[in-house]
This record gives sequence, structure tokens and C-alpha cells, in this order.
Amino acid sequence: MPTRFRLYLILAVVVALAGAVLAFGAHRQRMAGHGYVVRFELPQAGKRIGLPAIKGPQDPARPLVVIDAGHGGHDPGAAGADFQEKTLTLGLARALRDRLLAGGGIRVALTRDDDRFLALAERREIARALGASVFLSIHADSAGDDLNIAGATLYTLASRASDALAAQVAARENHADRINGVTLDGQSDAVSAILVELSQRRAREEAGALARLIVREGEGRLAFHPSPHRSAAFAVLKSPDVPSLLFEAGYISNPDEARRLASPEGQAGFAEAVDKAIRIYFARQAGN
Repeated sequence: MPTRFRLYLILAVVVALAGAVLAFGAHRQRMAGHGYVVRFELPQAGKRIGLPAIKGPQDPARPLVVIDAGHGGHDPGAAGADFQEKTLTLGLARALRDRLLAGGGIRVALTRDDDRFLALAERREIARALGASVFLSIHADSAGDDLNIAGATLYTLASRASDALAAQVAARENHADRINGVTLDGQSDAVSAILVELSQRRAREEAGALARLIVREGEGRLAFHPSPHRSAAFAVLKSPDVPSLLFEAGYISNPDEARRLASPEGQAGFAEAVDKAIRIYFARQAGN
């Protein structure tokens, strides 16, 4: 093949590719005006998330339990035995809310009462914004293909994460917020970090006390893991001043346990045990 012909051929290929790229760009622009590009409005900067309604007594001095049904919306959570975690946790949250309200004397709010998505930080900040006495996040665990693992587990915030977390929270909250009723405005970063760390320690201790009560009151009503109380650095538990628990109510990967937790009887047993533990916890708090 003559050299000149090869050069013409290469030039023709380059021109053809360039034309294809330009045509594709023009096509994309045309598509953008015909519904091929999804547009949505972003929330206004600084706009606060909507807070859920508080149900129960009108007296603000009454203790407030904020119940968080894990996952929701486009985040289904774990799945197994024809159940989705987001649906199962909402059923348990509603059952506990109804039980607490029926017993009287306690105010209750759900972070979500429908199938919506909330970020982890939003969930704990709802509890803080409402002035919660206790924050309980409900989940269902999964063991993958192992269908035999079962039992509920209660998690509190890991204490080893407190120092770094205290500094981080202090940096964010300083000059802008209150921790356990103490105004951080005007405090140094070092003093603020100490106040936050002390508040976190107190919240962890109180959450641990409630966790032990739930295990005790759940005996005979709920099936617990052999090690039912553990600690971990769950993001949803990182509130500096609200006793916070994450309750893995059972294993959705276990068909029998999933069906029990989804049943009216299973939800009633869950609500009964947790309701009793919460009431004992508040009675002790009042006594102190």
C-alpha cells in the first residue's frame, strides 16, 4: 500500500472519529432537553430537618423516648426469609410506641413513621433537638447464609472512642450549643472537650443501665444472644448527651426469628419487655 494512501486512510479515520464525538455531544445536549436528565431541587442551605410529633402527655417534664426504626426508603437494610429490615424495624418501633403511650406518663416520638430515608446523623440529631431522655435505635441483624444464628443484642457506644469523639463534638458544638444544660459558649476548646467527654461518659453509663434492664426484663419474653450486651462505635449512638442504645432485635436471616419478630405476638412481647425496662429505668432516675 503506497505511503500517501496510508496517510489518507489514517486521516479519514481521525476525521470520522472526531465527527462521531461531536455528534454524540450534540445528541447529549438534545437529550438533556427531552427528559433524559433528572433534575431535582436541593434543600435550602441551613434548612433544619422536620422534627416528628411528640405523642403522650403534654407535660414537657415527662420523660421522652425517641424510637428510631432503622433504615428506610431506598435503604432496605438486611433481607431474609421474605422480610426487609426496614419494614420489620418499623413494626417493632410502632409496637413499642403504642405500648409506652398506653401505659401513660411517658412521651414518645418516632424518627420515622413511614418508609423514608434518614441519615444516621439526622436520627441522633432528632433525639437531641427534641430533648430526648432516651434514644433507642431498632435494627435486625443478619448472619448471611447461616440460618441458625439467632438472638437479640443491645449495643452501647464504645468507651474507647470517647476521647477523639469528645474533641470532634466539642469543635462542632463549641460556641453554638449546650451539653447537658451547660452552655459551651465562651469556653475554651479544651474545657469544651472535657465537658463533652464527661457528658458522654454519663450517657454511656445510663445507656448501659437501661441495656441491662432490657436483658433482665426480656428474660422469658425475648431470645437473646449468649453475649447480649456489647459496645461499638455506631454512628447513630454518637450523641454527646442522650443515653443511646442500638437494639439488634434478632436475626432476619433466621426464618423462625424473622417470622416471630414480624408477627403481632412477637412485636407485643418485644414491646412489653422494653416498656417495662424503660419504666424501671425512669423510676430509678427519678429516685436519684
